[in-house]
Amino acid sequence: MAFTLPALPYAHDALEPHIDTTTMQIHHGKHHQAYVDNLNKAIAGTENENKSLEELVQAAGSISPAVRNNGGGHWNHSFFWESLAPNPETTAPAGALADAINSTFGSFDAFKEKFNAAATTRFGSGWAWLIIKDGKLEITSTPNQDNPLMDVAEVKGTPLLGVDVWEHAYYLKYQNRRPEYLGAFWNVVNWEKVGERFNKK
Repeated sequence: MAFTLPALPYAHDALEPHIDTTTMQIHHGKHHQAYVDNLNKAIAGTENENKSLEELVQAAGSISPAVRNNGGGHWNHSFFWESLAPNPETTAPAGALADAINSTFGSFDAFKEKFNAAATTRFGSGWAWLIIKDGKLEITSTPNQDNPLMDVAEVKGTPLLGVDVWEHAYYLKYQNRRPEYLGAFWNVVNWEKVGERFNKK
């Protein structure tokens, strides 16, 4: 069963002015599509052909680099699009997630500062994540298209929120100003979705 590119849950221009229309068109329609296409090529005719995306990602250490990289790219981006929302209901977490963030990091602002630091200091391309591990929140980052579900991850856990810090995610608008992009990112986080993920754990 071939993988397909999921539709964006909003229009390409819906995250303006924080994430620009052209970046969204290229990021979703070109970059994410390429991960899907290359993943399908990499698994065609192999024992991985009928595995779910989650199964492929979780077995990253024992599959080919092409499946690991493109499977990770497909999973990460599908997760990322759902983590964003135009004009989100709230620009801060609520309920049990807010309580967990405050108790773990001291405050929402302290959490954002630590998350931004993980994203800013990720050398080269990669991602920063808020995860839940053994019932506790933790911030981590991964290189390239790796994620915390992978058996090769330095810190393993269930992702609740992730931010893409590959240059293609922000360079058209923010050039080399990654911290500025991260500042804009907080305006479009879908905290309702992140809270749903937390409540399932």
